[in-house]
Amino acid sequence: MLKLDYSKALLSAEQIEAFAPKAEEAQKALEAGTCAGNDFLGWLHLPSSITPEFLNEVQACADVMRANCDTVVVAGIGGSYLGARAVIEALGNSFQWLTNKGENPNILFAGNNISEDYLYELTTYLKDKKFGLINISKSGTTTETALAFRLLKKQCEQQRGKETARKVIVAVTDAKKGAARTTADKEGYASFIIPDNVGGRFSVLTPVGLLPIAIAGFDIKALVKGAADMEAATCGNVPFAENLCAQYAAVRNVLYQEGKKIEILANFHPKLHFMNEWWKQLYGESEGKELKGIFPAAVDLTTDLHSMGQWIQEGERSIFETVISIEKPEHEVLFPYDEENLDGLNFLAGKRVDEVNKMAELGTQLAHVDGGVPNIRIALDRLDEYHLGQLIYFFEKGCGISGLMLGVNPFNQPGVEAYKKNMFALLGKPGYEKESEAIKARL
Repeated sequence: MLKLDYSKALLSAEQIEAFAPKAEEAQKALEAGTCAGNDFLGWLHLPSSITPEFLNEVQACADVMRANCDTVVVAGIGGSYLGARAVIEALGNSFQWLTNKGENPNILFAGNNISEDYLYELTTYLKDKKFGLINISKSGTTTETALAFRLLKKQCEQQRGKETARKVIVAVTDAKKGAARTTADKEGYASFIIPDNVGGRFSVLTPVGLLPIAIAGFDIKALVKGAADMEAATCGNVPFAENLCAQYAAVRNVLYQEGKKIEILANFHPKLHFMNEWWKQLYGESEGKELKGIFPAAVDLTTDLHSMGQWIQEGERSIFETVISIEKPEHEVLFPYDEENLDGLNFLAGKRVDEVNKMAELGTQLAHVDGGVPNIRIALDRLDEYHLGQLIYFFEKGCGISGLMLGVNPFNQPGVEAYKKNMFALLGKPGYEKESEAIKARL
């Protein structure tokens, strides 16, 4: 089971215990469905509600894609792609592009930006590929995703023919409404439903995440099992002293009250880079409201110790650090002996590289704590599907509790719409004439 250590958070037991009732009250509101945003609590008991039959259905669709594609593009933005990418990058070979011998399709991502160069380079790369496409969008009208899907749908049909394209284009969308649903029904695509009561950033354990992860060749049953076990370990009747999610939420909120306005999520494993990105959206979009909220930042260590390390060690003391640590690597590499020893590293000869990494992690933690940076450590036994499932649910429930403790609705995102209104007005979208005139006057 995932381990949580906040003994170096520079807080007293009394400070944390004072916030325990608030954390328990927030969790009770979650479990009872009486909290703000209670129409988006479908993620809360999702892992335990997923049936083997449903997972088999997702896997069957994934197997069709795997049999007919050497490349699959996931079109989605925010929660519609970050969770899947986090898991796929964490579990995959770091050099997939170079080492893939056809056992698994390469998974690419589009629809998360509006870069013309990115889309040109992607469509050029796909010209000689047997590629398929997953369109992930509740509405089907999100600009970034809809633009990419329109381009890639046309290219897939031209390269593979309309009949084959129907087999290798899948929609993950609303059950009944929206442009993506209409297109899927009209074209006869296989489709999966994004539950109405699950917001995008909490959707990785729905087909939004499960389908791409299965296509990539990973065990979605183990992923869901890890999440379900964490759900059980942090359910409503688990007391604060044993409830890891409530503890994490409480410690974060104590630190926030103490003036620590920035949380830096750190890892010592480069495969976790996109787990950082998923976490940033989860907490940023959930808590950044009403002029409140801890700002979520992230670093990859030891790499960023040579860039951000100086700021973390000696910059403004408005930060705390949460470190994800992997106890056991999947492979073994021994540090070699060198006759000349010009680099002076023969004292490491024969040691596992992971031992060096772990001492770098411990040394960094001690240095940062000595520098006044409160430190939280989350440890996973291994970087595999089961433990990633635990981590995903841990962060989701911790986020829900923490946001409610902060006094905001963790499940909406009203601020996301502001840029869209301006963009549509600037582009002259029908229906935005008044906004367009107002913006032109400003400019």
